[in-house]
Amino acid sequence: MRKLFLAAAIATILPAAAQAQWVPINQRQANLATRIDQGVRSGALTRPEARRLRMQYRDIARLEDRYRASGGLNMAERRDLDRRFDRLSRRVYVQKHDRQAR
Repeated sequence: MRKLFLAAAIATILPAAAQAQWVPINQRQANLATRIDQGVRSGALTRPEARRLRMQYRDIARLEDRYRASGGLNMAERRDLDRRFDRLSRRVYVQKHDRQAR
């Protein structure tokens, strides 16, 4: 009985935890654009850094448009976009915290 209850609890919790981590692509794009803009306003990003980050952001957005034009996003394309947004998010963090003179 105890094992059955534990298995049922795990089966209920795991999908909820996985779903909580999923963020819509549009939300990720908005968050990244906001972080880049905020970095420029605060002086944490130089103009060349911001320009490079925005170019990378636009490249990913264009790729998303190509994926969507071919019939929507499948799971492999979604994972690819997530991976690219993760890398760009990390680059934004690194550039904002690299202590370059503004």
